[in-house]
Amino acid sequence: MRLFFRDQWAFCAFFLIQLVLVILIFAMDGYWNPSLMVYAVFLSVFFAGAFLVVRYLTHRAIYQRLSQPVRSLEELTQTHGNAPLCRAFDEINLEQYRLYKEQLHAYENKQRDHITFIQQWTHQMKTPISVIYLMMQDEDDPKAESIREEVDRLKRGLEIVLYLSRLDNFEQDFLIEPVNLHSLVQQAVAENKRYFIRNQVYPQLQVDERWRVESDEKWLMFMLNQVLVNAVRYSAGKSTKMTVRAYERGERVVLEVQDYGIGIPPEDIRRVFQPYFTGENGRKYAESTGMGLYLVKEISKRLGHEVELDSVVGEGTTVRILFSAVVPTLQDRKADES
Repeated sequence: MRLFFRDQWAFCAFFLIQLVLVILIFAMDGYWNPSLMVYAVFLSVFFAGAFLVVRYLTHRAIYQRLSQPVRSLEELTQTHGNAPLCRAFDEINLEQYRLYKEQLHAYENKQRDHITFIQQWTHQMKTPISVIYLMMQDEDDPKAESIREEVDRLKRGLEIVLYLSRLDNFEQDFLIEPVNLHSLVQQAVAENKRYFIRNQVYPQLQVDERWRVESDEKWLMFMLNQVLVNAVRYSAGKSTKMTVRAYERGERVVLEVQDYGIGIPPEDIRRVFQPYFTGENGRKYAESTGMGLYLVKEISKRLGHEVELDSVVGEGTTVRILFSAVVPTLQDRKADES
């Protein structure tokens, strides 16, 4: 209604000016009959008002549509009446809808092709990396160790690219099942064993075998690897230990990785989960990509978990993954039954 009045104010203003001019012309010509003048003004105002009412009723759908934001493209396909202006408005909306759909499909196809290429390329790169590592496996000189270090760095970078490309199709690539945290942590530590030894940072595991959670093992392993790599990277040269523990908090199980490294400045903590943000520490460590914690946060959100981070400069950083479902092991069930 408000938009209708803003649209018709010019008509109302010109109508009133015209009505006053007509009355003045008759008055200046010497023809003055108050009763007739009032009757004429009444008829003019009545028919002008009737015109505005009819126009509002026939175009009300358009005014309501223009007064509200578009929440979906499907709203552009709705009809708004049989008046000529309404039909023209509907035709324009349908044409825009068609163009938007074409551009959207073109973008989706381009994005799908790009993701497919990235995934294929990543898998292809894994083969030469494995070959290089096997060639250097029996070599013990410092040069071979440097090559193995770079190969590990390439492998971690390819994993980030691969999982980032899969994130958009996450719903098609996950399986929720009971995951034993003790086995998961041991596997992650074994995969990163050379990285721990190279940086002289050694994990202390405090994860009981009874902790099992509902999650996707593959995605959870990737998350844990990212947290462990970050902990080692920012502890190297300052501390020789880090702690991985699991414990219960209310109805939740918490998997916690605590390092005793350089810590994160307070102004950077609230932004560490943003993509490509490296912060002050990222300028000191060239290997930082700013994607590790972002992926941890996004994957946790999709799996229904939560992520917490606490850090003190000079004392270290603690990252926690909170699981909502606790699944007792077979031994726990037997203990409860007995």
